[in-house]
Amino acid sequence: MMPARHHRPARGTHGFTLVELMVVVLVVALLAAISVSLGRSMLVRAHISKSTGNLRQLATANLNYASDHGRFCPADDRRNLVRWHGARTSSSGRFDPERGLLSPYLGRSRRVTDCPLFHPGEGGFDDGSGGYGYNSTYIGGIPGGGYDADTGLRVSQRPANVANPSRTVMFATTAYATAGGLREYAFCEPPFWDFGGGPSGHRPSPSTHFRANGRALVAAVDGSVTAVEPNTAQHGYNPHGGDSRDAGLGWFGPEANNGRWNPENP
Repeated sequence: MMPARHHRPARGTHGFTLVELMVVVLVVALLAAISVSLGRSMLVRAHISKSTGNLRQLATANLNYASDHGRFCPADDRRNLVRWHGARTSSSGRFDPERGLLSPYLGRSRRVTDCPLFHPGEGGFDDGSGGYGYNSTYIGGIPGGGYDADTGLRVSQRPANVANPSRTVMFATTAYATAGGLREYAFCEPPFWDFGGGPSGHRPSPSTHFRANGRALVAAVDGSVTAVEPNTAQHGYNPHGGDSRDAGLGWFGPEANNGRWNPENP
């Protein structure tokens, strides 16, 4: 009986050492982490692109409204039962997002498309605004202009009165800070209250939300959309217990004469 032959491994080959296995594991983990990070980054960019498109749709809808009515869409009515983004039957009811003043201009859905970057808490007063706010002080209204005696709607701005459409805010990504978290908010408040005599020097609680990689998305009166960074302005009083600064809320740009909100600014 012939003895069994022992096959020696080819010269230069050997099993993995513990150190080599650890290096392989670390490389795989690093590649996985990079892949996850890139995936998240791509998702955020896609959401920013979607939100930008939503804002363009809102601006286009409002321009079409102005073409039909000679004025931009009113921000609300005297009783606060009808707003640009929805309507309700009582002061304690929720807004129906398909019955807003701008709804007939928002396509087949008749409603504002939700911002994919925003995940508000439940029970917001302005549900249906999609995470976007209207420049109600200067575009959806006129400081000191009041409400139309016949329709009860707020007297809104005429396109011809906007000195610089590409620099004047129409809509923006917005939110409101409460003690229970962020909520939808239908208005993009200016740096200072203006009741008809110019900026008062008293600040509202800010509503512009810088959620797009630290920037806010802003649709101008001409329909263009830009991403803007916050300025360092002080915040106004928040009566609902929210911390607007920690929530990523604030203002942007110069504040003289209410900056980009005021259509009279060149």
